[in-house]
This record gives sequence, C-alpha cells and structure tokens, in this order.
Amino acid sequence: MAHKARWIAWLAWPLALVCVTPALAATVTVTDSATGRPLADAVVEVYASGTMPVERDAPAYEMMQRQTTFIPYVLAVPVGAAVEFPNRDTTRHQAYSFSPAHPFNLDLFLRETPPPEYFDKPGVVVVGCNIHDSMQAFIIVSEAPYFAKTGDDGTVSFDLPPGNHRLRIWHPKLEDTHYEWWEGELAGNTSRSVALTLNASLPAVEKPSALERRFQQALQQRQSN
Repeated sequence: MAHKARWIAWLAWPLALVCVTPALAATVTVTDSATGRPLADAVVEVYASGTMPVERDAPAYEMMQRQTTFIPYVLAVPVGAAVEFPNRDTTRHQAYSFSPAHPFNLDLFLRETPPPEYFDKPGVVVVGCNIHDSMQAFIIVSEAPYFAKTGDDGTVSFDLPPGNHRLRIWHPKLEDTHYEWWEGELAGNTSRSVALTLNASLPAVEKPSALERRFQQALQQRQSN
C-alpha cells in the first residue's frame, strides 16, 4: 500500500509542475509621442487569455472636491465599485455624468458626503459639476483582470501568465470624446513603451469676469501711482 501511495505521488509531481504556471513581470511605459515625456493618468488594461477578472477587495474609492477641483483627476476602479464624492470646499457642488456607462446626478451638497455611487458597467465615465463648468474628472470602470493607472513616470507593472495578451490604454487627452482606447499586445515577460498621439483639443482659455477685470484695473492703477 505504501509503495502504491509513493507511485501515485510520483505521477502527480510532474502534473503539478504542468498545472502551476509562473507569473511573469511585464512593464508598460506610456509616453507622449510629440515630446517623448512620460504620461501620468493613463489607464492600462491587460486581458490575459483564459484569465477571469481578479477578485479584488472593495476599498473605499472616492473622488474628492477641493478648491473647485475633482481629486483625483482620473480614478480607475473595478466593475461593481462604490465611489464617494466628499465635498471639502466651502462652496456647494453637484457632481453628475451623462456617460452611458453610468449616468448620475447627485443632489446639491456642501461640506458633506452623499451616498456612494455604484459603478456596475465597464466604460469611461466623464464627471462634471453642475455649479462649476470648469470642473472635470474621469472614472474608468474596468472589467480587465489586470489594470492600473500610471503615475508621473508613466509606468505600470503586472505579473502576467506567459503568452501574448490584449493591451488597451486610455488617456484623457487621447481625443475629444474621451471614449476611445489605444489597442495592442503585451507579452507576459517583456517591457513595452507605447507613445500616444494626443489629439484632444486644448481647453479654452476662460475670459476674466467683469469683477476680475475691475480688480486687475484697480491693481494696475495702484501699482502705477
């Protein structure tokens, strides 16, 4: 009986070697094709063949409003994530989106946090404020098993299974609709640099209000006296 158990274990050993596939480190660096500089706020997705979306813990995602700015400017979350919109300003805000992936419209709020929004469909959600037209941000809801957002160095890293995998990259300045992605491939054990052509229009320069113009004129007169 003992010999039979040893024989079964000996047969199972090579099978275990075959079934356990080591993960390989892969790095993606995203740059601006016009300048060669690394791009922050690019969202990188990798779809590994035969890999299901990774079960992730549900951390507290939030998009804060401070100094009439959404922080962070780009937020990447998995499908099913809950996102809160705390107001840390002394003025009221009303966050909203018309994006097909998750249209919503929060009530007007001041120095409080409304109930979270649950993002249950993949896609790009463009967020604005009904009170302040200059405020804009993006929530990227991903169903990819691997995804991450680039920092100032433009780089993300993944531990991937061997093989060639579908690669998608999004950036807020890629084009004006904000819904298009760059697509390519990534091998599980390589480093790849992707230079994006940024075709989005430059934001319009806001003209100073009448009050701001009067203030500037008064300041100039005071400095000239």
